[in-house]
Amino acid sequence: MKEPGNTCYQQHLQPEYWNTPLAARLKYNDKFVPCQSGPGDEVFRNGVFEFNISKVIEFLDSDVSCVPLEEVQTCRFPAEFSSIDDSHLEFVSLDKPVIIAEIAPGRFNLIDGHHRMEKARRSGVETLPGYTLGVAHHVNFLTTREAYDAYVRYWNEKLQ
Repeated sequence: MKEPGNTCYQQHLQPEYWNTPLAARLKYNDKFVPCQSGPGDEVFRNGVFEFNISKVIEFLDSDVSCVPLEEVQTCRFPAEFSSIDDSHLEFVSLDKPVIIAEIAPGRFNLIDGHHRMEKARRSGVETLPGYTLGVAHHVNFLTTREAYDAYVRYWNEKLQ
């Protein structure tokens, strides 16, 4: 069994929320600790929200993750939503899972694996291995307190 170090999900990911259905109301956590980015960490920016992708991957690779690996259809994520460096595509492996997150209730974004998704589309590959994260998982990887506060408000307003 892996013993991950001091990570974002160990600090405040509450197991009772792991099985929360997608698009559930977020309970505000006044003890939220941002998942700060370190040197070399990959991040995904979506407006004012920034998620630490390196820590998301660490979480998914750990024994505490309960997120199942599934097949993701490439047609769900159109190319116009990605900025791709074509010279990098030849070095991309389609074996590494992509990561999808429910960014707003019922709206899913590709947050890691844009080059893999584009290479799959160009190669005619219809599915890739991937993880789909509900809000209860990915909110823990926001990199600032301000982003967390705004995200909880944003998410819950979408459910009213």
